[in-house]
Amino acid sequence: MKGDKTGFRIYVKEGTPLNTNHKEAYKEVGLEVGKKANLTGVAKARDWMCANFFDVRTFGAVMSTGDNCGQVRGPIQINFSRSIDPIVQQEVTITRQTVTREEEAEKERTMGRKHIVPYGLYKVEGYISAKLANDETKGTGFSEEDLELFWKALEEMFEHDHSAARGKMAAQKLFIFKHNDELGNAPSHKLFDMIKVEKKEAVVIPRKFADYDVAVEGKTPEGVTLIEKL
Repeated sequence: MKGDKTGFRIYVKEGTPLNTNHKEAYKEVGLEVGKKANLTGVAKARDWMCANFFDVRTFGAVMSTGDNCGQVRGPIQINFSRSIDPIVQQEVTITRQTVTREEEAEKERTMGRKHIVPYGLYKVEGYISAKLANDETKGTGFSEEDLELFWKALEEMFEHDHSAARGKMAAQKLFIFKHNDELGNAPSHKLFDMIKVEKKEAVVIPRKFADYDVAVEGKTPEGVTLIEKL
């Protein structure tokens, strides 16, 4: 969405060695490439990386290889997702109407396999630390603009990644618990427990999102606002 605009570049990017970015940071802040920097110099390089790379100031990074740019604890952390019900992986056979190597030109076609999941609903939980975004010494500079971009990415992340094997993957619900205090107004695990996802009584094998009931149970604690997207 932002392309390679200043402040929205991506650090972990296919085809670009991480240490190349470190060299650029050293040059930009006036450090000598290939020479060990002191703590003040490393801090300058770290701040430059946070200011220029969206994924560094969002999720953090270990940038101590090559020209040391320090370590960053990102304000956003995301758990591994887990399926609500057990899934069953299926294998399908595909046929390609051409071959790869010239010596196989006499063959009419080649065979292959794909693995698919007929349906699975996954729940994933994440955390955002305002303290790690705004702290004077350890803060990454993660802003409200960055946060809105992150929400948009979650909502639309599958729309430009369709394929035959995962053509209908989609984000179905997004619940956000906003705290008034930067250190939080309630424990995250108690807030997560408020989101209930259950298979409908008449459903034996779920095959669509409508086969589930998704509800919020209980009242949000004082100082916490529930925002529902999607």
